[in-house]
Amino acid sequence: MNRQSEAPLYEALLRLRENRIVPFDVPGHKRGRGSPELTAFLGEACMSVDVNSMKPLDNLCHPTGVIREAEALAAEAFGAAHAFFMVGGTTSSVQAMVLSSVKRGDRIILPRNVHQSVINALVLCGAVPVYVNPRTDRRLGISLGMSVRDVAAAIDAHPDAKAVLVNNPTYYGICSDIRSIVSLAHSRGMRVLADEAHGTHFYFGEHMPVSAMAAGADMASVSMHKSGGSLTQSSLLLCGGGVNPDYVRQIINLTQTTSGSYLLLSSLDLSRRNLALRGPEIFAKVSRFAQYAREEINAIGDYYAYSRELVNGDSIFDFDETKLSVNTLDLGLAGIEVYDLLRDEYDIQIEFGDLGNILAYISVGDKTKNIERLISALGEIRRLYRRERVGMLESEYIAPCVELSPQEAFYAEKTSLPLEECEDRVSCEFVMCYPPGIPIVAPGERVTGQIIRYIRYAREKGCVITGPECMDSSRLNVWKGSRE
Repeated sequence: MNRQSEAPLYEALLRLRENRIVPFDVPGHKRGRGSPELTAFLGEACMSVDVNSMKPLDNLCHPTGVIREAEALAAEAFGAAHAFFMVGGTTSSVQAMVLSSVKRGDRIILPRNVHQSVINALVLCGAVPVYVNPRTDRRLGISLGMSVRDVAAAIDAHPDAKAVLVNNPTYYGICSDIRSIVSLAHSRGMRVLADEAHGTHFYFGEHMPVSAMAAGADMASVSMHKSGGSLTQSSLLLCGGGVNPDYVRQIINLTQTTSGSYLLLSSLDLSRRNLALRGPEIFAKVSRFAQYAREEINAIGDYYAYSRELVNGDSIFDFDETKLSVNTLDLGLAGIEVYDLLRDEYDIQIEFGDLGNILAYISVGDKTKNIERLISALGEIRRLYRRERVGMLESEYIAPCVELSPQEAFYAEKTSLPLEECEDRVSCEFVMCYPPGIPIVAPGERVTGQIIRYIRYAREKGCVITGPECMDSSRLNVWKGSRE
């Protein structure tokens, strides 16, 4: 019997609803009756299962019942030894993964184009990053994957490092050679961690890049709410057989809520069942949509919707063909400008636009008519808004100059200066465009003239700048001290 057809947590919630238990516990809306406006908005079915932990429903912090059963089914579906349900987004999953693997003073090897959650974890635990500068594609203006040779050099230079972290894939769909990196790291006694926020479908689709668990990684953070179909903020943390799951649970409980949302948890249970039973069919459809859109967009002219033709066996070891990543530089428009035009003029909301690219996230929820509408809008944008490619900033990646650890810088004595006066000072905070949430500068890195120009340019183009204490990013907190 295929146990993947079961959904123990969801089934327990159905039983609770049928039993019509009288609630004298939290939440205070009491199955929606105390908040009629919210119930009218979300629906009685939703509010009736927004409940607190109780014996029949188990406890997320110490699961022994239906949550434990649901997590075991998730582990089986993903080919992991253990799986943890996370309700703080993949941010919480990434941070638990890092905090489980390194502590204060330990070194961790990672690409610099990581999500802010990774560096936030280093601020929390005090570990020291050893950055591997990803290769870049100057035509596209994007950072790529890590070269195995560069990872080997970092391991040779820092043999005491405890872990290597890999993006699998990047936001744009670029995959490193994770199998070789795992083999290399394990041969030196290092753990391999994978940020798979954008790789849920690798576990279920056919002809996909290899998943982290299949490649032998020790831990992986998977955003089920992205391509997996669960509710926003729900995620999985997967562990291989060499990881102590009881210690990982302790680490998770340092920061994760003790009041886990059963709406989020049940969405993980049901989405896992859906993918386990229908994953190949679902992602074959997504791949067909993405390939069709890519061909039609490239036929418009000036756009470049890239795919597997980029694969070079190293820094682009593989490519996720479900990602509809489109370069806009030949159009004379920044990606963020096309992003804004699609939303403001055509009522189309895509995932993000950066300085040279856009990403339209395609999923099983899409329809052919929506794909056609996107293609048509991009064609009209080219006809109406195309201009000469002059004064465009070409690359989104700036190699960091690290002076302090993220934790040391974040908690250091600091002063606030206008952005233009920060050149050659050490930043004590993050600055990033969100999405994708990859820091332009992180705590402990020296602010260069190139970084200042990038921030100013991104702000002028309409990117949402997040991270600084100063909300309009006109000032930065910088270190008061000096290495001189």
